[in-house]
Amino acid sequence: MAKLVFGKNVSLDGYIDHQAFAPGPVLFRHFIESVRGAAAIVYGRRMYEIMRYWDEDHAEWDAAARDFAAAWRGRQKWVVSRSLKSVGPNATLVGEGLETVIGGLKDRLAGEIGIGGSELARSLTDLGLIDEYQLYFHPVVLGHGTPFFAAPRPRLRLVASDRMDEDVIRLTYVPA
Repeated sequence: MAKLVFGKNVSLDGYIDHQAFAPGPVLFRHFIESVRGAAAIVYGRRMYEIMRYWDEDHAEWDAAARDFAAAWRGRQKWVVSRSLKSVGPNATLVGEGLETVIGGLKDRLAGEIGIGGSELARSLTDLGLIDEYQLYFHPVVLGHGTPFFAAPRPRLRLVASDRMDEDVIRLTYVPA
């Protein structure tokens, strides 16, 4: 049985914003390996549209960006959206039956299934499907934006803390 993991870069005050700060080389390598090792990835519409950037090669990419793109393209993806009519390569559109589809993935796959999108994570948490939350804290205070947790959460229990590079710590929580 697979486990659903919602992990994101987050500011010290709890916001996620892919344009406000980026991972350094060590953390980016960690994300490449995480994607490469994932059983699958489930995205909400907005996050999937952002990640589609990796579908096409860009001349300015360095070796790490090319590695990430290859890992991302190689993963099977499920995209949860009521507005999209189609999705790109190696992706399946989920319009209805979120609990059944994602619960079925957990039953069918082994390893970790990554979750992309805070609203999707809220819905999956409400359904009791997320098994682990990984917060990658960066030394940035945004003061506004999209919160890591889109709604109040049940009590969580800290199970690990890892220094990821010179500035970033990952805190891993599971439902208590």
